[in-house]
Amino acid sequence: MNCRRVTTDEELQQAFDVRKEVFVDEQKVPMDLEIDEFDVSVEACRHFIAEADGRVVGAARWREYVPGTAKLQRIAVRKPWRGRGVGRELVLSMERDAASLGFVRTLLDAQCSAEAFYKKLGYVTESTEPFLDAGIPHVRMSKLLPG
Repeated sequence: MNCRRVTTDEELQQAFDVRKEVFVDEQKVPMDLEIDEFDVSVEACRHFIAEADGRVVGAARWREYVPGTAKLQRIAVRKPWRGRGVGRELVLSMERDAASLGFVRTLLDAQCSAEAFYKKLGYVTESTEPFLDAGIPHVRMSKLLPG
């Protein structure tokens, strides 16, 4: 498996295809909530894809939230590839990328069903109660990056 930063419009479209399959088709998130201003180009934020067996099986992105803090978003893995380490590699790849640019902390809004997954990666839940995002319960989590 290979996780890397998106650098072309074709790769960005492949990332969108994964996100549409997972969030729009599977989880019924409206397309107008899924695609936003950080998706207009490969430069709008830092998009990542995970490839295995010659195809894109996962996608994610991160952006600056506040100075020093990177917000990880839209972490999606195609159903047949879940439980195989794809999500873990996407998160770790984005963390390394953010740290290489001087970020000291990551933040994410995790679906409650994925909270345990992020805890295994060292994330701490900040939310006192879940909140809805696109109608799905989420919690805010964060992690200090090694420095």
